[in-house]
Amino acid sequence: MADMDRHIAWDIGIAATGDRLAAALDACFVRQTYSRLVIDCNRKPDAPDLAPAVSDGTTIPANIGLTEANRARRLAEIHQPYQAAIADHITGRLARGQPTVLVSLHSFTPSMAGVARPWLYGVLHRNDSPFSDAVLARLRAMFGDKAGDNQPYAMDGRDNTIPRHADGNGLDYLELEIRQDLIAGPEGQEAAAVLLADLLPRALAALPAPEHDR
Repeated sequence: MADMDRHIAWDIGIAATGDRLAAALDACFVRQTYSRLVIDCNRKPDAPDLAPAVSDGTTIPANIGLTEANRARRLAEIHQPYQAAIADHITGRLARGQPTVLVSLHSFTPSMAGVARPWLYGVLHRNDSPFSDAVLARLRAMFGDKAGDNQPYAMDGRDNTIPRHADGNGLDYLELEIRQDLIAGPEGQEAAAVLLADLLPRALAALPAPEHDR
């Protein structure tokens, strides 16, 4: 299989799943159309793995010895417009007084470096998100330990989208991972979107109202 068809290049299945979920929720879905091997938009501009030279044991020749000029061009042409689109949408919603939460969708490979990953879904957080807690609780009620709490990744200083757009705007958030074999085809993508289109609004509705709304 070509490297560009593998998990190292894309979050497999998440584009179609996100499109279906956004349609069901009447929400905006901003997604990147470039491979993260060109530039990873969920990394800060100065991150060492912004354009990785090696990914899951595979060497990426075009990223070896990447010049500062090439790096800057990728930032200007891909990374910055993507982040600007997210910022513009959030700014517009807040200006109209529309309640807003930020959901960042990702998918993960069932096996990494030869190690199987048993989780079906994973919620990544920093212990500061009531919405994430509520979603995780509902996923665990359905899937038990196969709903990962900061698995298969932990939300840490490498993440870019949530800190950049949720923190500065005072938004609650959800960073959700879905295992790729669940959403590799249309049937699985539809099933995941239907599940989440029901679960996410229920989790949000169960949260206490903010102090300024009481």
